[in-house]
Amino acid sequence: MEPQGPNLPSEWPKTRPIGVSVSIMLEGWTDDAAPGIGPMGNPLRAGVFDTQAKSWAEYGARTGAWRLLDVLEDTKTHAVFYVSGVLAERHPALMQAIAKSGHTVAAHSWSQHIIPAYQTREEEHADLKRCIQALQTSTGSRPEGWISPRATPSQNTPELLALEGFSWIADAFDRDLPYRIDTKSGPITAVPFTMEVNDFPLCIRYGHSPDAFVRTLQALLDGWSEIRSPFACIDLTAHAHVFGRPAGAIAFKQAIRLVQQSAVSWMTTHAELGRLFQR
Repeated sequence: MEPQGPNLPSEWPKTRPIGVSVSIMLEGWTDDAAPGIGPMGNPLRAGVFDTQAKSWAEYGARTGAWRLLDVLEDTKTHAVFYVSGVLAERHPALMQAIAKSGHTVAAHSWSQHIIPAYQTREEEHADLKRCIQALQTSTGSRPEGWISPRATPSQNTPELLALEGFSWIADAFDRDLPYRIDTKSGPITAVPFTMEVNDFPLCIRYGHSPDAFVRTLQALLDGWSEIRSPFACIDLTAHAHVFGRPAGAIAFKQAIRLVQQSAVSWMTTHAELGRLFQR
């Protein structure tokens, strides 16, 4: 068992071992790109532009994000919105509503089809700066947090983020608690991103109904005493174009209430964890 307890910041409630972050993925694609995965079971021929997937994804900014903002307001919950730069540029009113509601806006690259691991350092840095500018222009604040499309950074990503003044990166899957990454441009905090309670793999990739989101979380909270890991971060993650739809929003609200009512969990965000574990 990893000796995590002594390294906890003093702000972590010692009687509540699970820190639960709420994250909203607000994803966009450039005009010439569409999501590579969607709700339709029969894939199109190679090279055909997927108009269905494009329309399905645009629901997030046009409708879904607004519904999820209502859920967060109803449950008095603070979240981090991970936003594609291209979407922030297209929907300034939505971005202003998110910021006005007190939520944190973090960066999610320029467009979701641009994977940092495929880019040169120069290409990645240019897209990063373009994303920063779009988010800053639309919200009035420079983003401090980041997650890559597909959560797949390049080997240069942490250093480029530190160079641009970011404080946390959520492309981390190897630990239960945040930790420091040292780069030649300075340190940055890696905040774990968990996939167990995430609408996209559960309901799109694996085809479960939205209530699987709630059932998975309930099993985790109820069974925590069965494992020896003393403290851990987990995520409630909703994509605005997936769980921003009515059935998903209902499940998302139910999941938030489970966390709020549980004796083993406390609600936080990646932004707060990034600050608490900053060394």
